[in-house]
Amino acid sequence: MFEFLGIDLAVVPNMAAQNASQVDLVAHSRAVKVRLSGAPDEVVDLAVLSGRENLAQALILRLLTPKGSLAELGHAAYGSELHKLIGELKTEELRNLCRAYVLDVVQQEPRVENKAASFTFETDREGLDSFVFTIAVQPRDTGAPVGLTLEFAL
Repeated sequence: MFEFLGIDLAVVPNMAAQNASQVDLVAHSRAVKVRLSGAPDEVVDLAVLSGRENLAQALILRLLTPKGSLAELGHAAYGSELHKLIGELKTEELRNLCRAYVLDVVQQEPRVENKAASFTFETDREGLDSFVFTIAVQPRDTGAPVGLTLEFAL
């Protein structure tokens, strides 16, 4: 059912996006046991994500990548403009920009409907210098919405 969502390398450990320094694209020599689609445990050196988890990771990576930073690789439109909010004072105007930048990312992702199923700020979890939001997107394959929560420090 989720084949069209794709398979990719797992680069966001435990789907935690609070600290982008945890994103690691380097192959390690240590082996990891992974169960692959009902097959017996196999020893592999790189973990993969597929289906809904792959889609959630793709959205996180797109949100954390500054728009234009991959232009030299032919992907000038990939990424978000959230980085423009770093260093700014937290205001309601900035909150609205954050929402606009996140919703722009949803429109970029071809595997989801063009608008978010839901978007909410979790103000009770925010600090003086951060936004915390939860977004749910509807995959085009009509499966259940995929949601993720992200804290973005200013």
